Amino acid sequence: MHALNARMHSELPDLPDGTHHVRLSDGRAAFTKIRSRAPEGFFAAEARGLAALRSAAALRVPKVFAVEEHCIALEELGNGRAGPSDWEQAGSALARLHALRSPQFGFDASGWCGDSAQDNTWDSDGFRFFAEYRLLPQARSAVEAGRLDRADARRVESVATRLREWLPQRPPVLVHGDLWLGNLHACADGELALIDGGAAHYGWAEGDLAMLTLFGEPPPVFFAAYETHAGIRGDWRERAAILNLYHLLNHLNLFGGAYLGAVRGILARFA
Repeated sequence: MHALNARMHSELPDLPDGTHHVRLSDGRAAFTKIRSRAPEGFFAAEARGLAALRSAAALRVPKVFAVEEHCIALEELGNGRAGPSDWEQAGSALARLHALRSPQFGFDASGWCGDSAQDNTWDSDGFRFFAEYRLLPQARSAVEAGRLDRADARRVESVATRLREWLPQRPPVLVHGDLWLGNLHACADGELALIDGGAAHYGWAEGDLAMLTLFGEPPPVFFAAYETHAGIRGDWRERAAILNLYHLLNHLNLFGGAYLGAVRGILARFA
């Protein structure tokens, strides 16, 4: 997508895998991520997702300076501490992001949720999209890896066929797609920014909200601002577990059996 400038191209091969803070030849500070064995298309998907999120002009999103197969260079955001007003502004901004609609669910290219490939094939039916391209592939992967037994997989299939019983009909909107609390980054000035955009697509807004409650959560002022600007009630929390089943299955596949209990807990409630 972008070629690295000559100085940066010569520097990056000498840097080990990991994250690095570098200065570009034009003086800009950059945050780089390098993975010599990155899955094919991994950083290209991140660049596409960040570009889509940035074009929404809602929350702050780092600029992409350069991307290659095994590395990406981003605008340096610094590290700060968000205050109450920063959280309130971020909640309102996420509502603005979610106001951007698409005729269909999906995205114009596949993505990555962590190191799991994410199929973004366009689909007009959100329930089918969430079942066929989110829940069921993760369940199949978990069974193949021996991390989920077939009885559990059948329960996932049962949930997938009954989504309409628990989830309301909602339009496809631009979502981050992997919005755990750590992907709301507090910049040097305290402003909150979206990072790690490889899972961005058009999906259910409640999916982003649900994941923001999965591994810790923002302060109440964030959700109050979101709900006010989005014109919704707080009953989305009642449905969060079903939407988070996808992310827990993904974590089961990526990190192992520590997440099996949480997966089974949701299946016991809904399957």
